[in-house]
Amino acid sequence: MNTQNTLILIKPDGLKKSLTGNILTKLAETKLIIVGAKVVSVTKELGTEHYISLKDKPFFPELLDYIQGKMYGADYNRVLAMVYRGDNAIKKVRDISGATNPEEADPTSIRGAYGRITTKGVFENVIHASSSTEDSEREIKLWFKPLDIVGDLYPSKKAVIEKHEELVWA
Repeated sequence: MNTQNTLILIKPDGLKKSLTGNILTKLAETKLIIVGAKVVSVTKELGTEHYISLKDKPFFPELLDYIQGKMYGADYNRVLAMVYRGDNAIKKVRDISGATNPEEADPTSIRGAYGRITTKGVFENVIHASSSTEDSEREIKLWFKPLDIVGDLYPSKKAVIEKHEELVWA
């Protein structure tokens, strides 16, 4: 058994198109369990850190605008962030998500069914899924605090932050 954790984001275009239920239904096919979920308004800093490996790409500014939902209006400036856990979670979620490029994704995958490419060349692919165990841990720790998760995914410790005690990643 290869128990893994993976971060999934339903991106602003997925929320605007009211695809949350459809995406969750499709993800249920993986037989994984949700151990964390929350709606997050994505700041420029959070978006930059999330996509740090793409920072030098020419499309990076558009990518930041996209993950922040800037083109969709104030009602869609957020994502639904979730942590799924289970046997081979990363591969299962990536398989059901489909290729990053919606035009190359299997039409029965989430991205193949619901994604598109904008005229500026941005992949509006409605979902993010961690690509490796290393990325998964980095991304989960970026988007979630230990108390946001049901169970112990990674070592944590108590720390005093601004004169109050809070559980933080070790």
